[in-house]
Amino acid sequence: MERSAPVMSLLICFFVLHSAGEVAGVLTGGSNVSRPLPVQSLCAQLIQPSGYPCSEHAVQTKDGYLLALQRVSSPTVNLGSQPGPPVLLLHGLFMAGDAWFLDNTEQSLGFILADHGFDVWVGNVRGTRWSHGHVTLSEKNKEFWDWSWQELALYDLAEMIHYIYTMTNTKTFVVGHSQGTIMALAAFTQPEIVEMVEAAALLCPISYLEHVSAQFVLRMVNMHLDQMILAMGIHQLNFRSNVGVYLLNSVCEGHFDCNDLLSSITGENCCFNNSRIDYYLGYEPHPSSSKNLHHLFQMIRAGTFAKYDYGIWRNLKHYGQVNPPRFDLNSIPKSLPIWMGYGGSDALADLTDFNHTLTELPSEPELLYLENYGHIDFLLSVNAKEDVYDNMIRFFRSRGKSSCSAGLCNI
Repeated sequence: MERSAPVMSLLICFFVLHSAGEVAGVLTGGSNVSRPLPVQSLCAQLIQPSGYPCSEHAVQTKDGYLLALQRVSSPTVNLGSQPGPPVLLLHGLFMAGDAWFLDNTEQSLGFILADHGFDVWVGNVRGTRWSHGHVTLSEKNKEFWDWSWQELALYDLAEMIHYIYTMTNTKTFVVGHSQGTIMALAAFTQPEIVEMVEAAALLCPISYLEHVSAQFVLRMVNMHLDQMILAMGIHQLNFRSNVGVYLLNSVCEGHFDCNDLLSSITGENCCFNNSRIDYYLGYEPHPSSSKNLHHLFQMIRAGTFAKYDYGIWRNLKHYGQVNPPRFDLNSIPKSLPIWMGYGGSDALADLTDFNHTLTELPSEPELLYLENYGHIDFLLSVNAKEDVYDNMIRFFRSRGKSSCSAGLCNI
């Protein structure tokens, strides 16, 4: 359901495929939601067992959310050596920082970057299970879920970048996938954020969603499922509860072959290892907000890259104008180096919408096009290191004072 960019990425599909008996895909909210929390931190549960040094950090956003950041380094780096340039990883919708470590150390981007000497920082946006809630609000409060990717970009990402800059005194490389690219592109229009960024690598980049072709997502949009959920008073989208099974099944209603549901959501994925689905389900999906889904569906319907649309009167109150302000991609500095990886089989980050993004950017990003890659391949392909990540790392090494001063230019 990433037609809305990241709309229901891989994992919704997984949950539907695994039937209502097993924590199958679920949309729910409210005070009775069962949300099993991890017994350990992300560092302790997933990263340190692979032999990689990892530390937990917490940052507070301006609107009171407490976010988790993990800092990961290579197990072969000398203790007294200078850290390499920092790189921040931004996950997609219904995912969290664990998404970058779900395959083995030779295939997962988080481990690969650490092995290449980067100072890896792993972002977890508000509402995900690794993050730490809010200074005053409970997750049972509807106010806790009153946000969309707009706040993820202007508050969560802004605070993560500022924290890393404060800790390292160095500009940060940013890597985003799907919703992570929406956050990045929106944030880069803000001068106070982009001045702390060295360069960006965007996987399946999204700013416009007008031409999404994912049939499952289009059906949800046409059903106005996002508006129905909000009207029902459901503020949290949590696929680890039971109401969602019913809602997702009602979307299918014989219109889709469940054995091909992943393709109907993301497009055909050439190189995804579906034998690991059960393992991935141990970590995914993470919750998001109904408002976030609604914002993404607004983008599909209106064909705009803009702030959340509250309706005429509330827009006047929030923005002082009838229509929500657009994020002006042309305001992203031409001097910011950008690399983009995109696929010919991606039904969420559509080629027409991708080209629309390119026409508005003042710079000419470095591009990697893989005709057979779908939306999930850029994150979980068994060949992603050779097909994607090696190219991205070469781009990072060729850019910015930080990488050269850390000695990475010659690695």
